[in-house]
Amino acid sequence: MQVQRSTLLLLNLLHLWRLLQLVSGHPQHGPCQLIQRSALCNSRRLTSVPAGLPINTEELQLYNNHIQTLQDDSLLFYPLLNTLSLACNSLENLQSHTFQDSKLLENLNVANNLLHMGYQETSEALKTLPRLRVLDLSVNMLDDEMATTLLQNLTSLEYLNLSGNLLQRLDETSFRDLHQLKELDLQRNVMFEIDGAFDSNPKLQRLNLAFNYLPCLTDFHMTQLVVLNASHNFIEWFISRPDTNVTFQLETLDLSDNKLLFFPFLPNQSRLQNLYLSHNSVRFYEDLAENDTILNSTSTVEFYNLNKHTKINVTAQLWDEDLHGDISSVEILDMTANLVEYFPQGFIQKMPSLSRLRMCMNCLETLNLNSEQFSASLYELDISNNRLREITAEDDGLAVLGNLTYFNLSLNDLTRLPSGLFSSLTSLRSVDLSYNNINICRPHEAENSTDMTSACVDWTDVVSLRQLYLKGCNLESIPASAFAGLSLTHLDLSDNSGLILKESLQSLRSTLQYLGLGNTEKQDFDFSHFRSLKFLNISRNSLTHIPPSLLDLDLKVLDLRENRLSTIPSAQANTLAPKLHTIFLTGNPFNCCQTEWFRTFETINVVGQSDIECEDHFLRTHRVQHLKRVLCLEEEGESKLWLILLIVPLCLFFVAILIVFLLTFRPEILQKSIKKRCLKPTSY
Repeated sequence: MQVQRSTLLLLNLLHLWRLLQLVSGHPQHGPCQLIQRSALCNSRRLTSVPAGLPINTEELQLYNNHIQTLQDDSLLFYPLLNTLSLACNSLENLQSHTFQDSKLLENLNVANNLLHMGYQETSEALKTLPRLRVLDLSVNMLDDEMATTLLQNLTSLEYLNLSGNLLQRLDETSFRDLHQLKELDLQRNVMFEIDGAFDSNPKLQRLNLAFNYLPCLTDFHMTQLVVLNASHNFIEWFISRPDTNVTFQLETLDLSDNKLLFFPFLPNQSRLQNLYLSHNSVRFYEDLAENDTILNSTSTVEFYNLNKHTKINVTAQLWDEDLHGDISSVEILDMTANLVEYFPQGFIQKMPSLSRLRMCMNCLETLNLNSEQFSASLYELDISNNRLREITAEDDGLAVLGNLTYFNLSLNDLTRLPSGLFSSLTSLRSVDLSYNNINICRPHEAENSTDMTSACVDWTDVVSLRQLYLKGCNLESIPASAFAGLSLTHLDLSDNSGLILKESLQSLRSTLQYLGLGNTEKQDFDFSHFRSLKFLNISRNSLTHIPPSLLDLDLKVLDLRENRLSTIPSAQANTLAPKLHTIFLTGNPFNCCQTEWFRTFETINVVGQSDIECEDHFLRTHRVQHLKRVLCLEEEGESKLWLILLIVPLCLFFVAILIVFLLTFRPEILQKSIKKRCLKPTSY
């Protein structure tokens, strides 16, 4: 025992002596910045681990250097090291005894290197880390065999990142030693099969399979998983194991940007809260089950999976919409950009906790707000960009939507809406009716209407409304009292050509912050009273000058695209520049000789400044950003040039007339002149 203690003491003294030698021969900090017990040595062109750092260093950052090999003695003097980052080097391998004195290392980042070249020796080095919890091996050109080798015996690992590699097929041996694994990132590989790959990871809670080539996910039985991201694959089917009675812990399922044909067959018991299905080909087929005219059609489909010579059979009843599984806890359902034509009977009712429903870019033609029985907790409903011609509702049925905050109906074919629709939704803050043929009700028009539907809309008593979008509704005029009693902060009336506003916006002078009047043919609107205005869109209005009433406002964003501005006077530019954060100016026919405003706006964000063009005197187009000063002349020089260009042709014209006159009527004068000058006597 005494011999062992003496040996340890000698080793410690030897380490201390070496450290003192290094400190005496090098600056203490070298190229690194020390913050408490962290050494930051990023982007210093280092080819090895720097020496001379404090012996109590716990975190060492070596990101973006030129280290190719981590030598056995590289970390010898940092026994307390807990976190090591070697990302973005040229690292080819870690020598087998690199971590012999780094038993406390828990976090290792070797992302974006070349570890595929020396993965076998690197594997031996990793095995000597008994406390390793976090390992980042992303972007190292690793294939299936290399990854399996590197992960052998890493029984303490909890987080693993293998994204951006060359993994193709995973099986039950891929992660068999990772019994403590909780989070696994496999995105951006080339995987097409994951046969039983996660059966040895009972604690796995977060799994990222995005951006791969998976064709389907069937027999899903990972009951412990909380988050599954399988977006951006080629998945046509998602089917859970139907005979599992255990409650799945899954809370978030992302299947967006795939090729799903059917609504996913979810577990019978789950805690699913967030379901993302956008950009697929999902539709419902309940109507086909009732259609007896379809010949030779099948109502079931069977999936077979050979696993250890055991056939697993999963049968799905295609037209049975009850196989949606347990969606009772779903709060967010995103089905943007699918092929949904209708909701199956009782489908919405199965989600009593639904708070956000996103159905934009589908094929809905009608919507009954009563029969669908939406959740009382619904506060976001987006059914924009569908084929809606009709929305039906009754006052009693709308009461349940009292918490609805965001309502988007834009880009449909609506010409009529339920009478009093918006006045019944007392919590509304944002309404988008853009690109529908809906008018605004005139005074008492809505009150006197007895029809169930109306061709105009009003917002009586909706004091909570803050954002209203009415772009492209073919509005000709807006009644003076249209926004009375409202406290709108955002109002967009763009793309209503020839719109007559009268005094309709006066009630919003103190609250309006965003105003859109693009493509409304407005020329002389007075903005001086809108003291709260921060964002103004007056693009596509054929303006030849900036309205002077804007100069007194504290605007932050100004959109002047596609007007007829030839210049911006220096006085206006100097007034606007200190206030503005962003300005849009593309699409105006600016004069190349009057571009002083461009230098004034250099301190703010000029969106698309490289695309702003101007014309010179010869009608040639130039980029204002790269404009050459020699193209322009001073004003006095310009007038002289035009005077010269005018006089010279006139002089030549009169000379030509004089010559013609002399040749025609007095040719003898010309002959005498020629003889006198040219005909001289010769010497002979």
